[in-house]
Amino acid sequence: MGSVKPRYIKRLADEFMEKHDEKFTGDFDHNKKLLNELSDIRYKKLRNRVAGLITKKINRMNRIKKELDE
Repeated sequence: MGSVKPRYIKRLADEFMEKHDEKFTGDFDHNKKLLNELSDIRYKKLRNRVAGLITKKINRMNRIKKELDE
């Protein structure tokens, strides 16, 4: 079972997904590199947590779309 994410991480992830939704994928490493290019987040731990939440949201959306198609 996962941990509850702080509000500032959720807010950052939502802001990046609104602006650059089509660039993010379900791959954590790709999202991490993309966040490095798109933002000035200085802390590795914060960047990884935001990238992880974005990855989780993208994978969840893809899974829901797949279930609806079936």
